[in-house]
Amino acid sequence: MGRVIIGMDPHKRSATIEVIDEHEQILTRGRFGTDRDGYRDMLKTARQYLDRIWAVEGCNGIGRHIAQRLVADGETVVDVPAKLSARARVFATGQGRKTDPVDAHSVAVVALRTNGLRQVTVDDATVALRLLVDRRDELGRARTETISRLHQQLLELIPGGAKQYLSAAQARALLATVRPRDIVGRTRRQLAADLIGELTTIDKKIKAANKQLTELVAATGSSLRQLNGIGPSGAARLLGDIGDINRFATRAHFASWNGTAPIEASSGDQRRHRLSRAGNRRINRVLHIMAIVQLRHDTEGRAYYRRKLAAGKTPMEAIRALKRRLSNIVYQCMANDAKTTATSPGGQRGATLQSSAASPIPTASTSDKSLPGPATNHSRTPARANP
Repeated sequence: MGRVIIGMDPHKRSATIEVIDEHEQILTRGRFGTDRDGYRDMLKTARQYLDRIWAVEGCNGIGRHIAQRLVADGETVVDVPAKLSARARVFATGQGRKTDPVDAHSVAVVALRTNGLRQVTVDDATVALRLLVDRRDELGRARTETISRLHQQLLELIPGGAKQYLSAAQARALLATVRPRDIVGRTRRQLAADLIGELTTIDKKIKAANKQLTELVAATGSSLRQLNGIGPSGAARLLGDIGDINRFATRAHFASWNGTAPIEASSGDQRRHRLSRAGNRRINRVLHIMAIVQLRHDTEGRAYYRRKLAAGKTPMEAIRALKRRLSNIVYQCMANDAKTTATSPGGQRGATLQSSAASPIPTASTSDKSLPGPATNHSRTPARANP
């Protein structure tokens, strides 16, 4: 028997599979639990076919847990994006109804007919970076919410409230000057004191998370921290979400994936581009922060921004052009790190870590173009004197 594709529609507690051959003939199908017994029965069913490939939908999300278990057991697994399986389901019979068997069939057909699907690998250091930077972002959001509630209480206790950027120590000093005598005031003071205690705890966790991220990023051997505007969280986000930079063929492909490349919206003789709202918004945010930091200091980024303003760009257009330029710089930095790691035997692992089951999938579209003008770097060859 030739190669077979095992399409899977995964869920938290169950997984529906369908096995098809190279002619899309259905060999078998079934629904299994994701507990130990169900997973063992599913493997037993699949291992009847020697030349097999698993196709799992959504290895970035709900399919990640089962995909990692399969890879750990030595199975070959490819990731099928939900968008591709949805397109295949449109052409299915049965009035296009969405059921688990139909989804499993669509996933299998996509894996059979589509080239270049990402093969899932065992989780590596990039997953640890991504988990830690996600936790750091959660702490940042929790701190912002706590500060907002604290400001609300202090406004009722202190005329005019507190200043915008408030630390736990400053808030505690302000609260010490207030001695309300009514029950409402005392209750507000007690709630404010509790919020200050929560803020102190969050600040300690943020400090510990930053230290751990700094150590992990340094252990990868990445040079991203040398770029102006990239801190521990930004470097960890880039390494964690991007993984292997070599999966992007060009810097334009990378810019399309992170949403800094404009989308062409031309019609006839009119040539124009519009802002892309697609792409990995977390990486886009890192590039935006990088741009803002460079604008606050005397950097090449600020000089570039001013040149765009002088050329007639609006401030927002100039920032977008700067983000596009910074995307190229980040891409080149990670590509250089990958080359260094590949040519240095026994060196630290850098940005060449393999993509894991949670890594975003790069997809190119019509926005896979460089921004006209600022994003195109032409090498300058010095003029040679005629002999």
